[in-house]
Amino acid sequence: MRLTTAPDTRFTHTVSRSVLDLLLPHHRTTTGTAPAPAEAFPHQVHRIGDFVRRGEPVVFTLPGFPCKSPNPAKVLGHLPDQGERLSLGFLNDLCARIGEIHPPGARVVICSDGHVFGDLIRVPDDHIDAYSDELRRLISELGPDHLSVFDLRDVRGDLPHAQKRAHVHNRYAPALDALRAEVRAGGHTLTLYRGITRFLLDDTADFTGTRSALQRECRRRAYGVIQRSRAWGALVAEHHPRSVRLSIHPQPVGAPKFGIRLLDASDAWTTPWHSAALRHADGTWSLLPRAEAERRGRLVHRDGRPSHFVQGAT
Repeated sequence: MRLTTAPDTRFTHTVSRSVLDLLLPHHRTTTGTAPAPAEAFPHQVHRIGDFVRRGEPVVFTLPGFPCKSPNPAKVLGHLPDQGERLSLGFLNDLCARIGEIHPPGARVVICSDGHVFGDLIRVPDDHIDAYSDELRRLISELGPDHLSVFDLRDVRGDLPHAQKRAHVHNRYAPALDALRAEVRAGGHTLTLYRGITRFLLDDTADFTGTRSALQRECRRRAYGVIQRSRAWGALVAEHHPRSVRLSIHPQPVGAPKFGIRLLDASDAWTTPWHSAALRHADGTWSLLPRAEAERRGRLVHRDGRPSHFVQGAT
């Protein structure tokens, strides 16, 4: 038995590390250091190895792609645009490259969480539905082999959105007092709390009160966003218990979640749904607030809608 299992174990580990090596250049972290080696990610190597050993496609789950920011200074509208199109293309290509190493391939389940936070981020549910529907259409253009969408409509889909949110929160969210204690203790939770508070401040376009009142409100809502994020993560884990968990938020090296950068951006927290895509004169792309991208390039339409900006064009 040893003669047969030892080579199999070595093969599984080698393939798992090779798969992870494809992700490492895109690791999203706040440290700013060079990419860590595969050995620094034992949790991911183990999860990937489970699929390799069984000869199955590696399944990644990626909570994100919720909806567009409600701030028109940051985005072009409430529907996916070139930023999402490029990000989906990146994920699709990544899965194809994994297939060259591990023939069963890979799949990314995009766990679109807009409805989970809709009331907290002040985005109407019909805008979130339209965003998710367009996301599915873009995926169908790429082909169904590598990407799919899972959202709150797949969970107790016959209920109104508010009731589904309440169900997820009541069943899975951590207690507020416990979360406040985590934030006071510092570390990753405090960094996350500050990042989300900043996003809520930046996303607010129509607040009529004072700046200090807005800050207090955003700090309160940030706790709710983290609670719902944890709740959604627990629900996703329940539905996809073996998956390799990706995150659009920066993550420490070796954490159970692997932070992944979808496109280049100056800020580690920037996502396609909080920004607009700018094509530089050299053909590369980056994500910027709409107002800044507008200063640096001209607007391009696609399918009758604003899509992205192009630099150096007249």
